[in-house]
Amino acid sequence: MATSAGLLLPLLLLGQPWAGAGAPGEAVVCAGNACYTAHWGKLSAAEAQSHCSKNGGNLATVKSEEEAWNIQRALAQLLELEEALEARMGKFWIGLQREKAKCLDSSLPLKGFSWVGGGEDTLYTNWNREVRSSCVSRRCVSLLLYLSLPSHASHLSKWSEGPCGTPNSPGSNIEGFVCKFSFKGMCQPLALGGPGRVEYRTPFQATSSSLDTVPFASVANVACGDGDEGREHYFLCKEKASDVFDWGSSGPLCVSPKYGCSFNNGGCQQDCFEGGDGSFRCGCRPGFRLLDDLVTCASRNPCSSSPCKGAATCVLGPHRKNYTCLCPQGYQLDSSQQDCVDVDECQDSPCPQECVNTPGGFHCECWVGYEPRGPGEEACQDVDECASGHSPCSQDCTNTDGSFHCFCKEGYVLAGEDGTQCLDVDECEGPEHGLCEGLCLNTQGSFRCSCLPGWELGPDGVSCTAGSTSLAPQTGPPQGEDMGDREGNLVYSSTISRPTGDSEGTSKEPPTMKRPSLPSEAPTTLTAPDMLAPSGPPGEWMEPITHHPKATTDRGENMDEAKQSDNGTDGQKLLLFYILGTVVAILLLLALALGLLVYRKRKAKREEEKEKKPQNAADSYSWAPERAENRALENQYRLVSIQHPALIPTSALLSAHNRLSSTRRTQVT
Repeated sequence: MATSAGLLLPLLLLGQPWAGAGAPGEAVVCAGNACYTAHWGKLSAAEAQSHCSKNGGNLATVKSEEEAWNIQRALAQLLELEEALEARMGKFWIGLQREKAKCLDSSLPLKGFSWVGGGEDTLYTNWNREVRSSCVSRRCVSLLLYLSLPSHASHLSKWSEGPCGTPNSPGSNIEGFVCKFSFKGMCQPLALGGPGRVEYRTPFQATSSSLDTVPFASVANVACGDGDEGREHYFLCKEKASDVFDWGSSGPLCVSPKYGCSFNNGGCQQDCFEGGDGSFRCGCRPGFRLLDDLVTCASRNPCSSSPCKGAATCVLGPHRKNYTCLCPQGYQLDSSQQDCVDVDECQDSPCPQECVNTPGGFHCECWVGYEPRGPGEEACQDVDECASGHSPCSQDCTNTDGSFHCFCKEGYVLAGEDGTQCLDVDECEGPEHGLCEGLCLNTQGSFRCSCLPGWELGPDGVSCTAGSTSLAPQTGPPQGEDMGDREGNLVYSSTISRPTGDSEGTSKEPPTMKRPSLPSEAPTTLTAPDMLAPSGPPGEWMEPITHHPKATTDRGENMDEAKQSDNGTDGQKLLLFYILGTVVAILLLLALALGLLVYRKRKAKREEEKEKKPQNAADSYSWAPERAENRALENQYRLVSIQHPALIPTSALLSAHNRLSSTRRTQVT
């Protein structure tokens, strides 16, 4: 045993105040290499963090379920210190915060929050509800605790996020906070072999008489005896060797011959053996050995305490004095040499194309457009998407390395979002509808030309020439396989150049052809409807001549098929078109003739009225006004004395007036 004189502790430690059950308003729980303290206090998150950091810690982290249970035990102890609590919800700050301007990240377990003490993102969470998406203010997390419920340590508190509070307004329902202090090692609690009490003062200024483990650098105050007359002993938890921490004492404390092994098993961890004189000693069971403190037992098998974690297995070393942790294939030891982490085999590029890492292994995959050569093989081969019965293209397909391309036949264009479908091109619409000099009929993948009544389709299949008409329907080469049952669209060409026949009935202008040839599989003829077009005397009709530009090379083949495919709907459309055109022309002629007739009648009526008007000899004369006789006598140039109005020719009056005016001007001069 050690005494206070032998410990040589600083006198400062001896003068520290000691509290029997810890400082007021706090509770302490130590486990592993950390201690957790729960405190009352209506503080903001920043003030709570400042309180923890002054003693060398931070607001508590909750990175695992084990850590959550340790914090829950501390909170339960804190609530037990209060005699009566109101039935309300309380919140206690922990060290999970999200800074201003950092937004919610729903893909992460912590939703964009991070631990105050640093560290990587953890998988364990216990959110009370969905985290609010906000980037304009700092957000902090607290633990929800029903203050009036018993057995607080039986369930874990939920996480609640909200504003971090200010000194004047710490936040709604904030009752306290939880701190965490980490250490390099721990000492086992001191064992008492007789009456006495032990109080531990931790480096973070917390005191407690019941700790599962005592943090490094803590001071223990041991008072032996039933009363105040007992002696006090002081011990310091210090590091004896690497990862080995103890108090530097030997044997149980406060032993008494009066009690022997009957009091607390003599302070021994396993077995207690009494001597004849009231003394006793500690022992260990088979397979264990007594440590240097003469109280604690340790297994002779280093692996008995399961030092290796996770997938690691413990393997004894030589002489069974040490051990080594080994990992299974696909794993390797981490920095602690006690746990295993996965090896990323894909960093060595073991696959010809795609490598997917898995826990403890990997597997190879092929890119899109490739497939494995065989079951279990890693090599990849191209997939022929254009294989018979599997082609995604509606017409032509060309396979490429890892992909494919779709093509359309002439007269079609690629369509659809994936570019696998073909859409017919309407050659009779747009700028290309001038291919035909007369009429243009669109078909699946091609088109056909036709002429108005009285004109014949030229040898080139697109121009129209004036000539004799035939009362029998003309036929052309067989239609292509893509013709189907589609009805063609018949339109006039925008570049029709109407042939002007001479005295011999031939065209003076050469036909214009923009597309002299079409694919051989396209339909080539348009069967005329059962009608006649005017040719010669009025009242006779003839059929419109239709032809495909390549009809000159295939004329005469499969005439019956051409007649049957075009006879019907196309003929009805042409007939209706010709009838409407004739009616409109007749109405225009009638309106013109009627207008001309009305004009001529009005003109003849005006001429007739002019001829019937009687002629008078005095039409070329005008009446002269009477003059006073004396005024007439004064005019020495008067040739005739006019006593009464008389008829005088107008020309004579004008001549006399002019002479009189000239004479007056001379006199004035």
